[in-house]
Amino acid sequence: MKLDRPADVKFDERGLVTAVVQDSRTGTVLMVAHMDQEALELTLATGQVHFWSRSRQRLWRKGETSGAILEVDGVQADCDGDCLLVAARPMGPTCHLGRRSCFGEPAILLDQLQQTLESRRQSAPPGSYTAELFAAGEPGISRKIGEEAVEVILAAHQPDQGQLVAEVADLWFHAMVLLAARGLSPTDVFAELKRRQAP
Repeated sequence: MKLDRPADVKFDERGLVTAVVQDSRTGTVLMVAHMDQEALELTLATGQVHFWSRSRQRLWRKGETSGAILEVDGVQADCDGDCLLVAARPMGPTCHLGRRSCFGEPAILLDQLQQTLESRRQSAPPGSYTAELFAAGEPGISRKIGEEAVEVILAAHQPDQGQLVAEVADLWFHAMVLLAARGLSPTDVFAELKRRQAP
């Protein structure tokens, strides 16, 4: 895939520009670092994110030691040209602490839901509906998905828009539980949708 160079990038007096890396599938902000001219050119040429390390005073490819590289889908500059937004697919944890993002608390709803599901799956707190679903296993979760799918269809034949939204939310939630039971996440589904996207 050919990556276009953003127009009018303004490097500061040190020759650097701030780069915000965002998961191209979910919108999650993964990290913030800096690029110099060479790092930007290498990022565009190789399709893997490169940065300039201010602490080590050298160029580095994200994941060069950990293997958790960032595959680039696109790079754009903001309206002033003094900040870059890098849309990328992480091939493992982005943070050096082993987390998906350098920002510890999930900021977007999808990440918050995924964190809650994982917590319920691991700790199984008494009285938790989600924990009960996990305990029912894939057959029980699948039955609930079937029930919710029927309710979506029924709601689609009613004038109440709110009811349709609520039923689709139920369906999506139960599908997320099934994915989590299999060790998958919505990110895997987004990757498949991205694969199907027309060029």
